[in-house]
Amino acid sequence: MQIRQVTAEDRTDTIFPLQTYAFMPSPWADADRVIYAGRMQYFRTTLTLVAEEDGRALAGVAALPMRQNVRGVLHDMAGVASVTTHPAARRRGLVRELLGRLLRQMSEQGCTVSALYPFRPSFYGRFGFVGLPRARTATFAPEGLSHLLRADLPGEVEQFTMREGFDDYNALTLRLLGERHGFSVYDEVRTAEFREDPRWVAVARVDGEVVAAVAYRIDRFGGDLIADDLLATGPLGRALLLQYFARHVDQVARVIVTIGADEVPELWGTDFAVLTQGKVAYPSNGGPMARLLSMEALTGTVTTAEESITVEVVDDDFIAGRYLLAGESGRLTVEPSKNEPQATLTCAAISALAYGVLDPIEIVTRGLGQVEPSAAGPLNALFPRRMPYLFADF
Repeated sequence: MQIRQVTAEDRTDTIFPLQTYAFMPSPWADADRVIYAGRMQYFRTTLTLVAEEDGRALAGVAALPMRQNVRGVLHDMAGVASVTTHPAARRRGLVRELLGRLLRQMSEQGCTVSALYPFRPSFYGRFGFVGLPRARTATFAPEGLSHLLRADLPGEVEQFTMREGFDDYNALTLRLLGERHGFSVYDEVRTAEFREDPRWVAVARVDGEVVAAVAYRIDRFGGDLIADDLLATGPLGRALLLQYFARHVDQVARVIVTIGADEVPELWGTDFAVLTQGKVAYPSNGGPMARLLSMEALTGTVTTAEESITVEVVDDDFIAGRYLLAGESGRLTVEPSKNEPQATLTCAAISALAYGVLDPIEIVTRGLGQVEPSAAGPLNALFPRRMPYLFADF
């Protein structure tokens, strides 16, 4: 068995059969292979590794170069995808070997964080990944927003095909990348494919400035308006898009829109009936997971705490060591330390603190580390709870 890196063109003959068998209805048609091959121009910067035996690909993994906001700092991110193994080669440790090499190579290329959608979280937990909140959907009848039809909101909403509205939509995602914790985007090569998305995009503007956008489709007359992530810079942009949804009252029965874990749709109106769901199931519909690939890269993270603490990160190939974490003038600094640690943390534990999904007590109760009582306060102050919104799905 050998592991090798393959090009985007090689993916059709190597990882395509594995990926399609694992994640798609099968057997697949010849047309599916042709369509897949045509998309490979958008994967030129994707790192793909395969394990081969006698010239046949048995397993594969890939990493998409991305960027992610973690508490105000933009990181190069490895978006792990296409993790697949031929049924006859499963339980041989091939994915474990591939994933270790993949993360190592992406780290050497400058990635300081990584994220993925797991088929089984406990498997990736052994690689230092920790769970993040899954995006939710809000389902409601458009007449529930009828009050917005009477509201005189400054601004307007325009409807485009994605090809027509892509530049505005993409510019908004890049703005939100700089503003929203956990937000992530692909590089320009991968992003280019979404210009061809066969859906509508509604773009909201105020005084010419794009303040919100949403991609959507309508399945049938009297059916559902199914929308992707409701992207907005603030309450006004969101209200403009909701008002736009309300104008479909005599066309669709329901609106289904994707929202972040920090949204509260029940407060969008009085007597507003809405079903908010966050389905997590395995092997499909898994919530995302993420991990740090560098501790020093946390330097510059926004924090209001004037605290310092020494922690030791253990059992990790990338970030194991002792570090002094200190908050000063609104920013975090991270430096190697020889002091005795006040907390012993796994990679999943420090990643959970950095992403804001667990507090020190939960770190202990989850078995992810040991935190002295005196250390809980400083860690909470340096890394207050904050829900990340992982926008890109990969």
